[in-house]
Amino acid sequence: MENTYITWEKFTKDFGKEMVIAEDVYNNMVEKSGLKDHCLSKFDFTFVSDKRENLIKLSNFLNEHYPYSVNEVTEYEDVWEINGETNEIAVTKDNLTYWALDMYKRGYEFDATLDAYGGFFDPKKQIFPELEDADYYFDLGIECYNKGDLSGAIINFSLAISINPNEPDAYYSRAIVKNELYTWKSALNDYDKALEIAPDFSSALINRGGLKDENGDYQGAIIDYQKVIQLENPEKEDLQQAYFNLGNTKLNLKDLKGACESWKKALDLGAEYAKDRINEYCRNV
Repeated sequence: MENTYITWEKFTKDFGKEMVIAEDVYNNMVEKSGLKDHCLSKFDFTFVSDKRENLIKLSNFLNEHYPYSVNEVTEYEDVWEINGETNEIAVTKDNLTYWALDMYKRGYEFDATLDAYGGFFDPKKQIFPELEDADYYFDLGIECYNKGDLSGAIINFSLAISINPNEPDAYYSRAIVKNELYTWKSALNDYDKALEIAPDFSSALINRGGLKDENGDYQGAIIDYQKVIQLENPEKEDLQQAYFNLGNTKLNLKDLKGACESWKKALDLGAEYAKDRINEYCRNV
C-alpha cells in the first residue's frame, strides 16, 4: 500500500532537512554540553503516524533489528506515537547524521515519521569507546548490517577506519550502507578511497561503476567495468558481473550491439541471469 502519512514526495523533499536537523542537534551538544567526538551517548526518539498499526509494526521491526528499547504506542492529540531509546552511540556529526537518516528511512517504510530525538550523557564524565582493534569494530559493523541496523553498521565501520584508515574493506562496506541511505555521493567517496588503497579491488570497481551508471556517469561506469575485465586474475563472478553491467551501461548509451555483445560474453562465462536481457533486447542483433 502507498504511504499516506509520509509520501515518497515528502520523504525526498525533507531528506536534506533531516541532515540539517542532525547537524544542529550535534552542534548543540558540542556548544552547550561540551560533547567531544566519539563520546558514547544514548538517544531518545519519537516516531509519529496517523495509524496505530503503522507504529506497532515499526516498533516490532526496531525491536527485532536494533538494540533499542521501544515503548508502547500511545495516542497524542490527533496522532499516534512511540518513544524509545537507543543503545550507546559513538557520537560524531557524521555518525549522528547517518543514525537520523536511518531512522527517517525506517519511519518512512512504515508510513511514520521521525518526530524528535535528543542525546543524553554526563558532560563531566564523558565515556569513549576503546579505539584499539579495528577488526573488532569492522566485525561489529558486519553484524549490525546483517541484522538490518544500518546506522550501527556505519558507526562501527567508521570506528574501524578511525583506528586503521588504510583498510579498504571498511570503506567499501561503509559505501554500501551509505548508498542504502540515499547518500550516493558520500558512498562514491568511500569507493574512491577503497580503490585508492587497493586499485584492483574488483568488487569496489563493480559497485562504483554501478553507482556511476545510476547517476548518469556512463563513461565513468564503463571505465570501472573495463578495469575489472582487464585485471590479471579476476574472480569469475566479478568478471561475469562486469560484462553484464557493461551491457546495461551500453544499453543506456543506446549502443544495443555493444550491449548484446557484453551480455553474451557474461552468459558465456556462466552468468545465467544475462539470458533475460539477451532474450528481451538481442533477438534481432
